[in-house]
Amino acid sequence: MKATYKFLPLFALTFAAFACATEEGVEAKKAELEKLKTESNEINNQIKELEAELINLDPEFAKQNHKSILITTAKAKKGRFEHYVEVTGSVLSKKNVSISAETSGRILEIPAIEGMRVEKGQVLARIDTESIQRSIEELENTMDLANTLFEKQERLWNQKIGTEVQFLEAKNRKEGLERSLASARTELAKGVIRAPFSGTIETVQVRLGELVQPGAAMFQFVGESDLFIEADISESYVGVLTKGDSVDVSFPSINEEIQTKVSAVGAIINPNNRTFKVEVYLPRMQMVKPNMISVLKIQDYENNEAVIVPGYLILSDNRGDYLFVVEDGTAKKKYVERGKTFDKETEILEGLQGDEVLVDKGFREVGDNFSVNIAQL
Repeated sequence: MKATYKFLPLFALTFAAFACATEEGVEAKKAELEKLKTESNEINNQIKELEAELINLDPEFAKQNHKSILITTAKAKKGRFEHYVEVTGSVLSKKNVSISAETSGRILEIPAIEGMRVEKGQVLARIDTESIQRSIEELENTMDLANTLFEKQERLWNQKIGTEVQFLEAKNRKEGLERSLASARTELAKGVIRAPFSGTIETVQVRLGELVQPGAAMFQFVGESDLFIEADISESYVGVLTKGDSVDVSFPSINEEIQTKVSAVGAIINPNNRTFKVEVYLPRMQMVKPNMISVLKIQDYENNEAVIVPGYLILSDNRGDYLFVVEDGTAKKKYVERGKTFDKETEILEGLQGDEVLVDKGFREVGDNFSVNIAQL
C-alpha cells in the first residue's frame, strides 16, 4: 500500500501535463478552423465575382455553368387594356322628403313606425279636426237654407217677379257657401296625413297626443323610385370622368351587378377630403333600397393596342423594371416601361412586342442567360 501511495503524485503530474497539452491542441485547432473558414469565404466571393464577370462576357460560359432550371411559361398578349376606378357609393333617393302638418290640432293616431314600408296614399297619422267638422256641419245647414232661397228666388225671377238684385244676392250667397264648404272639407282632409308616394318611413318626429301646427315636421320619408347612386371621387380624376361615361355597379349585399352611366359630375372639390361628387343613374330594381352600399367601377383609361402581361412577373432593380423571357432555352432579362395595372394585368409601354414567351413559375430563381427547362403541364 505504501508503494502505491508513492506513485500517486507522479500520475497526477502526468495527467495534468496531458490535459494541458490536449487543451492547447483544441484551441489551436479551433483557431485553424476559423482561419480556413475565413479563407474559404474569401475564395467563394472571388469565385462568384469571376463567374459574374464571365457570364456578362461569355454567354456560353453561363450556359455551361448553370444547371437548367425547371420553369413554366406565360405568354405576353396584345389587345385591349382597360383601367377602372373602383369606389364605394351609397344609394340615395330624389324623393327624400320631410312630411309636415298642414293643419293645427292634436295627434290622435300614428299608424306609421320607423322603417315601415308604405304604399302611396296609406295613412301615416291622424290629427284631431273636430272643430273643422263642426264648422262643416254648420256650413251644410246654412247651405241647405241658401239653396232653398236661391231656388225660390230663381223661380220668381223666371216668372218676372222680384228684382234682379234679389236673384243675384241669393245666387252669390249660395256660391259663396259652396266655396266655403269646399275649403272646409279640404282642411278636414288635411287632418289625415298620407304617404305622397310609395316608400319607407325613416323617422317619426311626433308623438301621440302632441299638438302640431302647420309646417311642423312629422315624418322623414324616402321614396323607392327615382333612386340614384352618389360617390366621392378623388380630385386626381378631375377631367377624366364625364357625364355619360359607362359604369359597372355591384351590390355586395344582394350579389347583383348592373351596367349604367354617370348622370352628373360635381363641380366643387370638398376641401376636407379632396374629392368631388359623382351621381350615377340607377334603374328601378326591386331588391335595391335607399342607403344600400354599392361598388362603382368606372372606366378611366383604355388602349386597344396594348401589350399586356401578368403584373406579378415584373421585378425591379436599380436600373428599372424587368421580366424574363425565354429565347432558345435561355432566360433573357428584358427591361420594360410599365403603364397602368388593373385586375392583376399590367400594360407594357416599351420593351416588349406582345408575342414573347415569359418565365412564369420559377421567375425568381432564374437570372439573365440562365438555361431553363420548360415543364410540360
